[in-house]
Amino acid sequence: MVYGREHPLRYLFRCQFSRNLGGRRLSEYIVAMPPIESNQLDSGKTGLAEGPDPELEQLPAPRHPWRRTTILSLLLCFAASLALLLGLRGELAYSFRSGPPQSIGALATLTPNLNISNRWVQAEGDLEEHGGIRYERPFESDTFRLVPVQGNPKMWVQIRIPSGFEDEHFVPPNSFVGRLSPVGSLGLRYSALSDAVQDAGWPQGQLPTDAWVLIDGESPGAIRWVLALSLVLLGFAGFSLWATTAALRPARSN
Repeated sequence: MVYGREHPLRYLFRCQFSRNLGGRRLSEYIVAMPPIESNQLDSGKTGLAEGPDPELEQLPAPRHPWRRTTILSLLLCFAASLALLLGLRGELAYSFRSGPPQSIGALATLTPNLNISNRWVQAEGDLEEHGGIRYERPFESDTFRLVPVQGNPKMWVQIRIPSGFEDEHFVPPNSFVGRLSPVGSLGLRYSALSDAVQDAGWPQGQLPTDAWVLIDGESPGAIRWVLALSLVLLGFAGFSLWATTAALRPARSN
C-alpha cells in the first residue's frame, strides 16, 4: 500500500495545536499573576484632580439675568391671589349658608345691622319708580337694575331684568329673596357699581356709601362656584410662595 505524503504546513499546524492543548490555560496565568500595588506618589500622573481646581474657583459666578424677573413675577402672583381671595371672602362665607331664608319683614321700616349682614333673607317692599341704576355685566345677556326702596333711601334692591323685556314693560316685584349685605361688602363682582352710577348720569352720592343692598335671586347654592375659584387661587398662592422660597434658597455645594 502506498501512503501519500502529508503536506508540511498541515503537519506543523497539527503539532502546534496538540502542544497548546497540553499546556496551561490562560485563566491559570491570570490567577497566578501577583497583585499590582498602587503607588500614591504616581496618583498625580493619572490626570485626575483630587481637590477643586483653582482655575475653576477663580471664574466668576454664573449670571442669572431672568432670576429677579422670575422672583418678581412670583411675588406679584402671590399678592394678586391673596387680594382676590380677600375680595371673595364675603361671597365665600355666604356660599356655606344653609337652611331656609330668614324673613326680615318690610324693607321700608328695616334698620339693618350686622346680625343680618351677608345672610339669605326674604323681605317685602315697594321700589321707587325713579332713581334706579341700570347696568350690564360681561358675558351676561340680562341686565340689572339697582333701585331704592320707597320710604328707606338707605335700602336698595338689585333685580335682574331678563333679556328681551323692555324697561317700560317690566313690572318690578314687591317680594324679594336673596343676599343682604352692605354696599361696601358686596365683593369683587360689584366693585364697578360706582362707575355704573356715573354712567347712568346720576351724581356720585346717588348710591350712599352706607347703603344696604338686597340682591334678589342670589341664593347660597347659586354661587358655590366661588369655592372652586378660591381653591384655585389658594393653589396659585401656595405655589408662588414655594417657588419664591426655592429660588431664594442658596444652592447646596457637594
